[in-house]
Parts: sequence; structure tokens; C-alpha cells
Amino acid sequence: MVSHSLCHTLPSFAASSLNRCNLPANILGSCTYQHYPVPLILDFVHDLHKDFFRHLTTIDTAQERAAYFQYYMRSAFLLGQSEQAGFSAKNRGSKRDKSDYIRLLRGWMFDADSIEAAVIKRWVESRFGLLTLNHKGMITRVSDQSYQIYLKDYVRGLYNSNALESQLDLLYCYCQYELKTQYSHLHLTLYRGISNINHFYQIPAGEKFAGALLLNNMNSFSDNQYQAEIFGDKVICCQVPTSKILYFPKLIAGSLNGEDEYLVLGGMYLCQSVK
Repeated sequence: MVSHSLCHTLPSFAASSLNRCNLPANILGSCTYQHYPVPLILDFVHDLHKDFFRHLTTIDTAQERAAYFQYYMRSAFLLGQSEQAGFSAKNRGSKRDKSDYIRLLRGWMFDADSIEAAVIKRWVESRFGLLTLNHKGMITRVSDQSYQIYLKDYVRGLYNSNALESQLDLLYCYCQYELKTQYSHLHLTLYRGISNINHFYQIPAGEKFAGALLLNNMNSFSDNQYQAEIFGDKVICCQVPTSKILYFPKLIAGSLNGEDEYLVLGGMYLCQSVK
């Protein structure tokens, strides 16, 4: 059992007082939540897409559900139907009509400081109230150059696009449905490689733990320790609540084959050092 003295809350500088889910950021971003998670419910998503979720319950296999999810996304957001979605020939040169949830995921997996990654980080801020702490550099205040770059990147990413944040809403809720269907437990053991742990806000370690780390509001993890070692000279192991996972490998059949990353919401995490 983890000592309650180590169950630290989310620091105020990492949390917004506003979000769009059933728990405030200082709760869902705490170590207490890490160990005693409850479902995170995004406002109105299930109500808006109730027919989609009702139909999911009638499909037996994960592969068929993934195919239906992709079909529904194309239909609900008119993906690949530029003119019906309101794009004209005049603005097609910007290629923003090509942006969708798949491109956001690919952009993140290629570069966690990309424009697509900035859109995902902004979505986390809006929906969960976990503030972005790093984007092309640490962000400690709004006057930081890295914060100004982050603002420009996510505005560029959202400009003239097709409801990208709403697409991420449905991706998250579908991911949660699949996690509950495929796993009976509330946590997954995941690993993350870190290059410079001194860049992280830390709480002093206990006997068994590397301590509590404050992670950025969105992070990449792996279920393979040796794969995580590629991305840093130190590897941490965390018990990650399934409720804080936006994407896991093979969630979307065929679209992201070979990508073995888990996209995990941030906050405070108690973790073990395994390397």
C-alpha cells in the first residue's frame, strides 16, 4: 500500500479552475486519483453521440468496433468531404481540411512538440484543466517564449479545421469504452523514458519509489520497458489509470499500425525508477 503522505495534490500552477469533465483538475491530476481512479466523463459527449455508443454494444469484436468508429467519425465530421464540411476551393491551399484525429495522433507520435501536439495539449487543457508545462521548452509563465510558441502552434493547428477538439472528445470516449471492454482492471503498468529528470517538478522519494513526478499534460508511454529506454537515460514505471489514456496501440485498426505508444494524461504520478 502506498503511504498517504506521498499522495500529493496537483500544484496550483499546473491546474486550471475550468474544465469540461466531472472532476476538477486538482483532483484528477493528483496522486490520490492515480491510485483510486474513477471514470472521467466529458460534458455532453455521450448525449451528442448516444446512437454511436448504443450501437457499439451490439458489436462483438474490437476489430469491427474500430471499423465502425472510423466510419462514424467520417460521417459525423464529414471527414474527406471538404465541400460538405464548409471548405471552399479558395482555402484548399492551406490543406487544413485534411486535418483530423488521425493526423493529430501521427503528428504527436512523430514529434511531441509539433503543431498537432500543441492541438492535443490545448484539448487537454480545455477538457481536463491540466495545463501545458512543456512545448519546445519548459513553460513556467505566460511571458515565456515557449508559451508564446505554444499559443501560435495550437492556433495554427485549429485554424480553418473541422472540429478537431470534438473529434478528440469522441476518440477519448471510444478509447475508454474499449479499455473497459478489453481490461477488467483499472490500471496498466507503463514505462516512460526520461532524458533529464531534473527538468521535472519532483516530490522527495519514498523507500520504494523514485518519488512523485509532475508530468506534462499529455505524455507518451510504452508497455515495454526496453522500448522506453530508447527515449531516455532514465526509465520510470507508473501504474497508469486507464481513465487517463487517450490512445493505446491497435485502438484504431489499420490507421496507425506499428505505433506502440500510449497517450496518457499528465498530472502527479508516483513512479518507480527501473533504470
